[in-house]
Amino acid sequence: MKIYEHHPHPHIETRKKRAPKPKAPQIGRMARFNAFLGEGITRGVGTMWCAYAFAIIAFISLPEAIHAGTSALISWIAQTFLQLVLLSIIMVGQKVEGAAADARADDTYKDAEAILHEALEIQKHLEAQDACLQKLIEAYEKNAKP
Repeated sequence: MKIYEHHPHPHIETRKKRAPKPKAPQIGRMARFNAFLGEGITRGVGTMWCAYAFAIIAFISLPEAIHAGTSALISWIAQTFLQLVLLSIIMVGQKVEGAAADARADDTYKDAEAILHEALEIQKHLEAQDACLQKLIEAYEKNAKP
């Protein structure tokens, strides 16, 4: 007589068949091309080297903005320098933060895997204890009968 029967959660088998995916799947040729192009541009623009290049391009027009007056200088700062240079710097920061978030998500997944493994080990331990207790019960019942 078994006092407990383990029924694993249905998600466990599904989870074993697929690990977490770093990117969402792209369906269709055009979607794959757009994703490829977007990722390529993002990888290129989202570097500090690109930010340096944009800063150099922006500084080329700085003397003209200075000579044109305060209004043109403020416009150059807001529209040229900040938008052009900060775009790449912000993308670099987001890439760093995204990598950290991915690492945390991967750690969380691995933690969940470890917890599941430990829970299954506890289940095996309990089953072994159940078997031992069952033997003791059977021995007691055998000896207790007149």
